[in-house]
Amino acid sequence: MTLYQWIVSGILVATSLLLIMSVLLHKGKGGGLSDMFGGGVSGGLQGSSVVERNLDRISVILSSIWITCIVALALMYKHNF
Repeated sequence: MTLYQWIVSGILVATSLLLIMSVLLHKGKGGGLSDMFGGGVSGGLQGSSVVERNLDRISVILSSIWITCIVALALMYKHNF
């Protein structure tokens, strides 16, 4: 593996962990697993819609970086870069 592949792999691992955390922080829409672990408790807090929108933005940005890293690694391996 080259240095660039190590760097992109490190970014991929970091964004994977951050993406998992950002998805788990989202408020549950129904009575699923998030309510079982306390997701329904914060339903009455003020400004939760702003937090939810910010989490949506963070999740979209992280998933875009994640997909870009996947494509970059695939191209690097294909062209032996």
